[in-house]
Amino acid sequence: MKRDIHPEYRPVVFQDPSVDFAFLTRSTIRTNETIVWEDGQTYPLARVEISSASHPFFTGKQKLVDTAGRVERFERRYGRTARGRGDAGERS
Repeated sequence: MKRDIHPEYRPVVFQDPSVDFAFLTRSTIRTNETIVWEDGQTYPLARVEISSASHPFFTGKQKLVDTAGRVERFERRYGRTARGRGDAGERS
């Protein structure tokens, strides 16, 4: 391997703040934050939106998503009305 071209591979803490879950692993990710880990050492911190502790596949819990609100927003944005929806989707 060539020297000085590879990113630094080091211990990094990944944290999922939505469920207060964190784990220490090795990574090349660059971060601006640090955290003091359980062993008393300071490590770079990478915050993630979803992890195995919060993902529905691993937890078995499904979060309800406001799909009706998203559809209405889409229709308002692109000019489709609620009246026009019923005619196209129904067949006699």
